[in-house]
Amino acid sequence: MKDLGIVGYPIGYSMSPRMQNAALKALRLDYTYIAMAVKPEDVKTIVIDLKAMKFRGFNVTIPHKIAIMNYLDEIDQSAKVIGAVNTVVNDNGRMIGYNTDYLGFVAPLKEMNFSMKEKNAVVLGAGGAARAVLWGLISEKVSNITVVGRNVEKLNILRDQFKEYFEIEIIEWNDNKYAERSKTADIIVNATPLGMYPKIDACPPIDWTCVNKNALVYDLIYNPKCTKFLELAEQNGNRILNGESMLVEQGAAAFKMWTSYDAPIQVMHHALIDVK
Repeated sequence: MKDLGIVGYPIGYSMSPRMQNAALKALRLDYTYIAMAVKPEDVKTIVIDLKAMKFRGFNVTIPHKIAIMNYLDEIDQSAKVIGAVNTVVNDNGRMIGYNTDYLGFVAPLKEMNFSMKEKNAVVLGAGGAARAVLWGLISEKVSNITVVGRNVEKLNILRDQFKEYFEIEIIEWNDNKYAERSKTADIIVNATPLGMYPKIDACPPIDWTCVNKNALVYDLIYNPKCTKFLELAEQNGNRILNGESMLVEQGAAAFKMWTSYDAPIQVMHHALIDVK
């Protein structure tokens, strides 16, 4: 049996074990996928331990997507550009980091025939998830991107990281420009963990009276399926999209990297249907 898993902190919310194990079972592959709670100070140790235990690979989630890059043997070019890793493959003792999040982000939009070309985007958050969103938006040729956050240092780092590829506007939560950009946004993406289980009452600050009612509101969170952020967006008359399809699509890409098999997408979706 080969071992797979996901590392994060906290990790109890993760649906990845349910989804990946269903896919492995469907294809009758001799693998097992487990969730591992890893504190920030233990990231280096877990990479060493999983290599020693000959894990085939693992996913990486909040808050380790950036920090883990310091402890891998190699990083794929797309992950270097994004500056975050969500998938690690053990290639004969070499831990190689990849990022499949940006592919997962874009796929559901294409499925609903939402073209991002020449659109205005507002992204909430400046962490690893936001970086994947930005690369997805840039790859789909959006017109403008505004990133909203509370940590000025992180915002500046993010802007500088992507300046070779796109001129990103950064603003703080309390900046008046936030409301202005919301009025002209075609897509608003929550790339923060605010509203994620178990803190389901949390929500990114936003003035819904200023939000373009024709904008698509996309929350990367998938547990709960309808966050407070999406509830408020729906009440405002906006189309909404949660992170379930992104989870499945990024997971399917990782699945193939580990097993060399195409992932059974519908099986992975079905494994999440009854999860609240």
